[in-house]
Amino acid sequence: MKKQDCYYLGKIVSKYSFKGEILLKLASRDLLNVKPRSIFIDINNILVPFSIVKISLHKSMLLRMLLDEVNSEAQADKILNKHTYLHKNDLPILDKKEFYFEEIIGFQIIDSKLDKIGIIDSINSQTTQTLAFVDNSKGNIVMVPLVEAFIDEIDKKDKVIYVTLPEGLLDLNL
Repeated sequence: MKKQDCYYLGKIVSKYSFKGEILLKLASRDLLNVKPRSIFIDINNILVPFSIVKISLHKSMLLRMLLDEVNSEAQADKILNKHTYLHKNDLPILDKKEFYFEEIIGFQIIDSKLDKIGIIDSINSQTTQTLAFVDNSKGNIVMVPLVEAFIDEIDKKDKVIYVTLPEGLLDLNL
């Protein structure tokens, strides 16, 4: 399995029980409803598959998991602080106006009034409103809230997001 075939799920942050349960901190809120049957754990730069026996939302951004191959604290210790991935085919298919945050990195954002804003460099979904950090033509990074009401269209084929931002919003970045 190659990382480019996968979607970053999050990081294993702690053990939950002496039976090998772990807590996985999700990389973004758009993954809260994903209930995979298996995950890949990056162990020494190799994606190793693990079947999920039990999974539940523990707290706001934590998944509590019991993996088939992890049955003790000692086994759970071996995967602590490891990054986890989902195969892209395991992600639910989204509506036309929906997207996974990781898939829009590199997309261009074009405003209906201001024209080209720039290219999405990264996403922060840990805030109240998800923010896209956009590299504008002047080499500055501006923050654009990814609010459904602002998004007019998403062209996944041409990697463009068309938005109508409130007047003066981008001025707050300068």
